[in-house]
Amino acid sequence: MPATAAPFNTDVAIVGGGMVGQTLALALAGAGIGVTVLDRAAPETALAPAFDGRASAIAYASTRLLAGVGAWEALAPHAQPILDIRVSDGESPLYLHYSHEELAAGQPFGHLIENRHIRFSLLGAMRRAGVTMRAPVEVTSVAADAFAATVTLGGGETIRARLVVGADGARSFVRSQAGIRSRGWDYPQAGIVLTVEHERDHGGVAHERFLPAGPFAILPLPGQRSSLVWTERRADAAEILKLDEERFLEELRDRFGDFLGEVVPVGPRWSYPLAFHRADSYFAARIVLAGDSAHMLHPLAGQGLNLGLRDAAALAEVIVDASRLGLDFGAADQLARYQRWRRLDAVALIAVTDGLNRLFSNDLAPIRLGRDIGLGLVNRVTPLKRLFVSHARGTAGKLPRLLAGESL
Repeated sequence: MPATAAPFNTDVAIVGGGMVGQTLALALAGAGIGVTVLDRAAPETALAPAFDGRASAIAYASTRLLAGVGAWEALAPHAQPILDIRVSDGESPLYLHYSHEELAAGQPFGHLIENRHIRFSLLGAMRRAGVTMRAPVEVTSVAADAFAATVTLGGGETIRARLVVGADGARSFVRSQAGIRSRGWDYPQAGIVLTVEHERDHGGVAHERFLPAGPFAILPLPGQRSSLVWTERRADAAEILKLDEERFLEELRDRFGDFLGEVVPVGPRWSYPLAFHRADSYFAARIVLAGDSAHMLHPLAGQGLNLGLRDAAALAEVIVDASRLGLDFGAADQLARYQRWRRLDAVALIAVTDGLNRLFSNDLAPIRLGRDIGLGLVNRVTPLKRLFVSHARGTAGKLPRLLAGESL
């Protein structure tokens, strides 16, 4: 840095105080990296039960990361272990079944947790760690040169950092300011999200049913409750959301079935348009992307948040390792290391989820027969099944240390 340059306000400025941004901030702060988190909404806004109603399947490796950054202890009482996963194609008798009994020491595949609890535990960990969070604030520009990045806030205040991280979602302002293009498309589908109570215990089993309009996921929550992600064509989803309680319940039971006894919705219903996008690059000069800013995928595999958490763990490791070696962690060679590490994982997962959605949303008889045979085959071929299990648990490939249960 030139001798006449302004001093840094922080080492890393993270724009976006969501679950990925806060996890990254905690990992960096725990390793002694100065970090400031900037978000346009007050953190308490996202803690309300009515904020979005969603729950996330946190893969086994991701629970190690949350433990490593000090957020898991407060989160564990709200986490439902996912013991088994059952994947079926409509009413076909063939299915794919993953059991925790096949795993070491009967470990779960992961945990299902309401997003509001994840946010609450991360915010508590941020406060305990003394991480600086500026919210609500408006970011009006992000600029960078060879030596530093500068974030300008709504009142004209500037924050000068060695690196700016865009963790501000699919419509990332940071990405646009960096001049990074994003490519993708909207699916002709929407996801209806709600919580239900049921008469029988779910046993910790997650169900993914592929129906002609899209996947119907039944995800176990603590107690006799489940979170539903019900995919429909957009126009149909809008009409379903307008139904009165009685007619909505009829539509729900028609898809849910009676295997858990009587089922009733609790709380409001939400709907989200489904889309895919991938950034052309994960970085520009002194600017790097993580989470939905870099990629967004179809929710059928429940891996969107896990993909972002893997970004956070890998980026934290790249930054911390470079810092310990006395290197410039905002330099292009270090950010390229992060991109090489993360890009293949994201591209592969996007391709798989997009392909599965297209394959299972097609109701032509020959295609339906072929995919049913495929489900039965995977269920019987042990090496192939183990590969799918490792991806579901987030333990495939080269893991960042925090995802492996190690410290930075």
